[in-house]
Amino acid sequence: MKLGLQLGYWGAQPPANAQELVTEADRSGFDAVFSAESWGNDAFTPLAWWGSSTERVRLGTSVAQLSGRTPTNAAMHALTLDHLSGGRAILGLGVSGPQVVEGWYGQPFPKPLARTREYVSVIRKVLAREGAVTNDGPHYPLPYRGEDGMGLGKPLKPITHPLRADLPIWLGAEGPKNVALTAEIADGWLAIYYTPRLADMYNEWLDEGFARPGARRSREDFEIAATCQVVITDDRAAEIARLKPITALYVGGMGAAELNFHAQVYTRMGYGEEVKEIQKLFLSGRKEEAVAMVPDQMVTDTMIIGTRDEVRDQVKEWEAAGVTMLLVTCRDVEHMHQLVDAVNPS
Repeated sequence: MKLGLQLGYWGAQPPANAQELVTEADRSGFDAVFSAESWGNDAFTPLAWWGSSTERVRLGTSVAQLSGRTPTNAAMHALTLDHLSGGRAILGLGVSGPQVVEGWYGQPFPKPLARTREYVSVIRKVLAREGAVTNDGPHYPLPYRGEDGMGLGKPLKPITHPLRADLPIWLGAEGPKNVALTAEIADGWLAIYYTPRLADMYNEWLDEGFARPGARRSREDFEIAATCQVVITDDRAAEIARLKPITALYVGGMGAAELNFHAQVYTRMGYGEEVKEIQKLFLSGRKEEAVAMVPDQMVTDTMIIGTRDEVRDQVKEWEAAGVTMLLVTCRDVEHMHQLVDAVNPS
């Protein structure tokens, strides 16, 4: 099982010990380091800055939001980072949600699957550098042909030769259609709130994508990186209680009541009634009551918590379910060493 360090997105300030964690991840056997964005910091700059001190770990965005930049611009970011890191970049992309896309980026959210397919296609053309990049799709037309344009757009080929035409593109996906699309056009799946309990369901979605004509990968060479809190503790109950507010936040507050992709994931797990109540309480400002409504299993379904031996056993279950990498957050270097020892003991 590979380990990926998830730096996430920043709060009010950059994380104080990120450089130390990234450097240690490179030294201690982590496979990759990932950075995220929401509506504060961007996902690429931290990788370039903190990743400059590394030699081995892959550097990935988890995730860069499609609406934050055009596909050609995303390709520019990725090929630049790939050159600077010596071929270690992973371009992780996601559609985000309507509150962010329409509220922060000022763009329409509908047709996320069609936009994703077209976005990735344009990036592949840039990285291939086989000719001037054009696109006839409705979402990212190149050259631009709108009535409000000047009509002077010229098809262009990237000046900088990409280091790797096959730079890996991973997609963040939660629903069945998006996961199937990911298996069809991407090199990896960034899974959030994955649970081995539903592995058969996920595999059906993935197999649909792998079976499509022209699918880029097969199960044998496709990566599944699951975001997962891994906590080694002798007091499992206390850790579950500590993590419940995170679950309540994403189920209840990270999205509109009408459309919250995280809430949909937990509904598929069988927590439909709990999700409705958590959302109602959270959105009405009764956050402590929302946290109290989170059952223990709602936490343990998507996180690995227990003694070192219990964690080792659970990691084997995730690996058997098809997960190839655990994306973990770490408090400090000691925590990183604990995870390396538990997940991949020497």
